[in-house]
Amino acid sequence: QVQLVESGGGLVQAEGSLRLSCAASGRIYSINVMGWYRQAPGKERELVARVTSGGSTIYADSVKGRFTISRDNAKNTVYLQMDSLKPEDRAVYYCNANVLVSRHPDRYLEVWGQGTLVTVSS
Repeated sequence: QVQLVESGGGLVQAEGSLRLSCAASGRIYSINVMGWYRQAPGKERELVARVTSGGSTIYADSVKGRFTISRDNAKNTVYLQMDSLKPEDRAVYYCNANVLVSRHPDRYLEVWGQGTLVTVSS
């Protein structure tokens, strides 16, 4: 099995910064895409940012220029640097990974973390 363990959430004032981390462990051959999603109260889960193993990134329009996603392939870890936080960024942030768990044939597994709460006070 594969597990994702997130850390770094918490309470911060508006315009402050937080850095989220997510480490994957278990039977992992490689990880294709790693990303961060968030879910605010009463809203659907939405993509925040994702990064491929080659470093290509995609961001939600609402976080462009404020958030930066990065990953360390050797550590199977993805990070989300969140700057200039706004009250509307308040949500539970979930890590997601597309993991190659077996070979011949190749089998990928989509894995979710347990979530970490980010609260931004105005």
